[in-house]
Amino acid sequence: MKEYFSKMRGSTRSPPGVGFSEVFWSWLGSVIGISIIGYLSSQYFEPRDLTLIIGSFGASAVLVFGAIKSPLAQPRNLIGGHIISGLIGVACYQSFGKTIWIASALAVSLAISAMLITKTLHPPAGATSLIAVISGDNIHRLGYLYAFMPAGLGAFILLIVALLVNNLSKDRKYPEYWI
Repeated sequence: MKEYFSKMRGSTRSPPGVGFSEVFWSWLGSVIGISIIGYLSSQYFEPRDLTLIIGSFGASAVLVFGAIKSPLAQPRNLIGGHIISGLIGVACYQSFGKTIWIASALAVSLAISAMLITKTLHPPAGATSLIAVISGDNIHRLGYLYAFMPAGLGAFILLIVALLVNNLSKDRKYPEYWI
């Protein structure tokens, strides 16, 4: 039992801090990426009872602008994770939506499993699957379109901005790999 609890202490030191340049480029990319998605959502999607912005994009921005070398931030993971998780979230809502807690638990756990199997693990996409279940009628009405718009399209916009901004600095390179 003691050995079990001793694992919870951790075994390494905290990561080193980052310089101002890293902070600046991460800030610039995220402000541009989320602004574009938010602007397009408010001007073109929301007037049509649609949306382009979902909460999981905030966490995706952290990865694709602040942790660009992470395997979790690479294009395959960003796009594939959101689309796969969106599809699973919609399927779980449509199958088990009368019991939200079951639909929610299955959506997230099946999304994690599918992302692991397909090598597209992207933690924010777990939220994408959950959003498909717990959101309101505007999201539910989209059905499987939700996986491609807003989830896939928004992730694609973040990817384009990440490619453009993350490579402006001579000290940054994105992506590490595509597939």
